[in-house]
Amino acid sequence: MAGKNWQAGGGIMIPAGIVLCLAVSFWAVSVSGFGSSLVQYFEAAGPDVISDAVLGGLVIGSFLVAIGLWVVSTLRRFKRSQLRRNAFVSSALNNLKQGVVITNPRQRIVFLNDRYLEIYGLSRSDITPDMTGRDLLELRRQRGKLNVSVEEFREQAGKPEGMVTELPSGQSVHVKHFSLANGGSVATHEDCSEQRELSRQLASTKQFLESVLENVPVCVAAKSIEDGRYIFANRAFERFSRFSRDFIIGKRADEIFTPDTAASIEAADRAALSAPESQFRNEFMVERGSKKRVLASSRVIARNDRNEPEFLIALFDDVTEHRLLSYELENTKKFLELVIDNVPVSLTVENPRDGRYLLANRSAEAILNRRREEVAGLTAAEIFNEREAKLIVARDQAAIKKRKALTEEHPISTKDGLRLFLTRRVTVLDEAGEPQYLIKTHEDVTDRRQTESRMAHMAYHDGLTDLPNRAAFLQALTQMIEACTEAGEEFAVLSIDLDGLREVNDVFGHATGDKLLIEVAQRMQASARGGVVARLSGDEFGLIIDGKQPIAGMLLAEQLAETMAKEIQIDGKSVRTGVTTGISIFPHNGTDAASLLANAGAALSRAKAKSRGTISIYEPEMDQQIRDRRVLHQDLSIAIKNGEISLYYQPQASSRQVADNGQIIGFEALARWRHPVRGFVPPSDFIPLAEESGLIFEMGQWILREACREAASWPVPLQVAVNLSPAQFMHGDVVSLVHSILLETGLAPGRLELEITEGVLIEDFDRGLALLRRLKGLGVRISMDDFGSGYSSLSYLQAFPFDKIKIDRAFVMNLGRNPQSAAIVRAVIGLGHGLEMSIVAEGVETQEQLSFLAEEGCDAVQGYFIGKPLPIDQYDALIGRPVTNAVSDATGPARKTG
Repeated sequence: MAGKNWQAGGGIMIPAGIVLCLAVSFWAVSVSGFGSSLVQYFEAAGPDVISDAVLGGLVIGSFLVAIGLWVVSTLRRFKRSQLRRNAFVSSALNNLKQGVVITNPRQRIVFLNDRYLEIYGLSRSDITPDMTGRDLLELRRQRGKLNVSVEEFREQAGKPEGMVTELPSGQSVHVKHFSLANGGSVATHEDCSEQRELSRQLASTKQFLESVLENVPVCVAAKSIEDGRYIFANRAFERFSRFSRDFIIGKRADEIFTPDTAASIEAADRAALSAPESQFRNEFMVERGSKKRVLASSRVIARNDRNEPEFLIALFDDVTEHRLLSYELENTKKFLELVIDNVPVSLTVENPRDGRYLLANRSAEAILNRRREEVAGLTAAEIFNEREAKLIVARDQAAIKKRKALTEEHPISTKDGLRLFLTRRVTVLDEAGEPQYLIKTHEDVTDRRQTESRMAHMAYHDGLTDLPNRAAFLQALTQMIEACTEAGEEFAVLSIDLDGLREVNDVFGHATGDKLLIEVAQRMQASARGGVVARLSGDEFGLIIDGKQPIAGMLLAEQLAETMAKEIQIDGKSVRTGVTTGISIFPHNGTDAASLLANAGAALSRAKAKSRGTISIYEPEMDQQIRDRRVLHQDLSIAIKNGEISLYYQPQASSRQVADNGQIIGFEALARWRHPVRGFVPPSDFIPLAEESGLIFEMGQWILREACREAASWPVPLQVAVNLSPAQFMHGDVVSLVHSILLETGLAPGRLELEITEGVLIEDFDRGLALLRRLKGLGVRISMDDFGSGYSSLSYLQAFPFDKIKIDRAFVMNLGRNPQSAAIVRAVIGLGHGLEMSIVAEGVETQEQLSFLAEEGCDAVQGYFIGKPLPIDQYDALIGRPVTNAVSDATGPARKTG
């Protein structure tokens, strides 16, 4: 190869060859033909001629030499020029960024530059003088620098776009092959790795940005400034406008939206163009279908490199719901402020760090002694006197330190005097767990505590005589047992029955009978000499007396008999009565309260059996009563199986309308037992026996099913009340039972009222409360029976929303005669109505009682004055059935049943 790149024997040697050929030819001619003639000529000529010929030959030879020298010089100059030109071209091609390969018409390589060798990792020694383009490609395939066949390479590289080959090093080479007019070829090889990487990055970035714009929940659109036509719209824009992207692109706003909406959009566009920073935010109304929506829009003007507006980018979001929520939030805030300002308890909020008040409602003005607007920013020391402020701050700090709710009761001086307040302190923590607010409520509980005190007294005292009741008597009896057990002493329990009370009620009325009971209670207390006197039931009293027994007990019983035998004047009437007494002795006749009282009762029964007015001391033989009780239990079990138990119904009426012929609102179902031998057995005898023996479950199920079945058949849809005993309620699946009976009988749940006593909740409060809530969930009504006779009725009212409260008949009996009973009944009515519960008064037997209850707002009444417990056919007219001639079979007041 000449130089670096060109082949030997090139075109630069051709002129010298021609001249040399001419000279040789001329010499040959001379030697051959012309030379022989010339010799002959010289042989004939003379010396002058030969001399002239030699001289002429010298001249001609010199001329020819001169011509040859000129030709050689010219050829050398041409060669040097050609070499410089080749060196320039070679240098230029070797400094290209692309690799170059040139072949001649015979496909032999006449040139390839250094860049080509560098790209493919070849050296000059790898290139042979006669190497063809195919040979070069095969060499690259052997070296792993060509990933396609030679034919595929030539086919693809010869296309206008060329081809890209991937090298093992990761390089990408863009090859283009061009054919020359003389049959040769030129190929360029360009390393495009960086360009392709940039292209991939650009494509990835573009794809990422398009994905982001496509998936952002905000509508994004771009339009040309020049004609206002959309050039881009994302998926959110499609969803909002309800038009496809293909429809949106290329259109103006007035071609897509309604005229009003388009006008709003164009106005926002103009505002963005004229904005100082080429940004504009606003909210405007648009129409979408038949609805109007509020859009929050942000517009940005994109400018070119000459700072000329080119595109407008709009981002907007539908904030209709947000605005509605904001409106609702504002209304809610106003509502809460109104509620807080009018809650019936004093409420304040303090900053726990500096103790300054942040908020106070109107009710708080009573304890702050100033207007609520004046409180903000003040501390307790600036509001209260020094002693009160110190106490308040100490309690506040204790609540903040414990970080839990604290409740206490303490008196506070108000304009109405010293009142008792229930104060609750709650510390509200921030996200870091540090105290943020101290909320305090102050509730005036003065009246409530007074009522609770009265109710607590009611729970342990008889409403008529104000003597301790059975619960208080048993408690006192237990305490007496403990004291005497330690001291080794005796005491007597007297069970006293007042003789003739029923006759007094029948002859003179219950009012006189009640006054008689009050007088008897006073005489017993006067005679007891410090002993405990209690009213155990209607005409039964209990008494505890210490001392030498049974002498002390007998003496007291005789004294009571003597005292009661004296004439009693009541309202100008002369009334006489007497007492029958049974006595048991501790510890001989029992070592627990129940045994002593039961044995005293057994002795009383023995005394009654002998004669009214006698005194009997318990003897072991009286255990026969227990045996009789067992017999009665067996008879009761048979009676339940044989269907001897029946239901009587006592009407309940609206107290305000009963005077005008009455309005019956429902009936209470009461169990009755007609014994084949004994006749009617009082419920007070067989219901406790059923509860003790467990027969109450079977009997209670029958009573509930029968009452629901009967009520479901009434033409007039009145309510029916059924009493559930604590044993039945707490030891069976009463919810499932009620549900199944309602489904079985078809009685509407709202017509069934289940009456319970607080005994239901005493045994297991949490379980009882859960059962009540499940029953309430069935749709039945829940009533608290005998309200006031227990000791914790108020707490139960607070824990469960009863539908109805039934005032115990003991409080109703003395209405009109005992101011305390009137006050208690009035308080219960007010309490019930305050808790949104209706009130029913039991035991109404006089017009005076009814009038009082109606005036005080009692909702309903029940008692002999309204109607006795009778078979339901006696009340056919009230339940909407044709009236029958059934015979009345009332049996008087009865013990409630489950």
